[in-house]
Amino acid sequence: MSAFPRHIFRQGLMASAPFTLMIVPFGALFGVLATAQGMTVTEAMAFSIVVIAGASQFAALQLMQEGAPILIIILTATAVNLRMAMYSVALTPHLGRASLWQRILVSYFLIDQSYVLGAAEFDRRPEWGLAEKLAFYFGVITPICGLWYLATWVGASFGRALPAGWPLDFIVPVSFLAMVSPLLQTRAQRVAAAVSAGGTLLLWWMPYSSGLLVAALAAMIAGAVVETQEERRHAG
Repeated sequence: MSAFPRHIFRQGLMASAPFTLMIVPFGALFGVLATAQGMTVTEAMAFSIVVIAGASQFAALQLMQEGAPILIIILTATAVNLRMAMYSVALTPHLGRASLWQRILVSYFLIDQSYVLGAAEFDRRPEWGLAEKLAFYFGVITPICGLWYLATWVGASFGRALPAGWPLDFIVPVSFLAMVSPLLQTRAQRVAAAVSAGGTLLLWWMPYSSGLLVAALAAMIAGAVVETQEERRHAG
């Protein structure tokens, strides 16, 4: 593999800049809510470093608050993160030839932002080799993941200074909407999002938020059906 292309690494840094505006309050909110639920600063930091997946972290935190069984917590967090398996499949043609340690790092830092920016740029740059693609990918995740860790620490360390009555929970759905909305580019994706949101609302009564699991499964099936129909239509 050729020498590390620093100028492409810098391109990744610049491409990630818009996402950093959301990562800071999102990570800080997780730190605040985690310590509010009884976690220590060390436990909140370990959660963010080991899991590094905001959506599943918030889902798991809510279930912990409700006293859900550990199996339900694991299944819910897994369901929320199933999209990462699809991200991995999509990036394999681009990064699958990397060395083992590089693939380990790529998989650890695989998040929505690194996938969206990386996949789009790789398609626009067919002339790029493995070195250029890895440089761009790591350029994207360096500020995003670094700020996620820092924001978690700030929220966990100083969150208790906030007034107890402040309604901070509303930031979570707003942040999710801001992150997910730009990703809904195809009809299949929009159908999956609608089924997921609608199913979650309709199944609110299920214990331990297990309706989320059912809604996620229904959303994946609906999205797959719509995408298959569109592929057949285009092929015909």
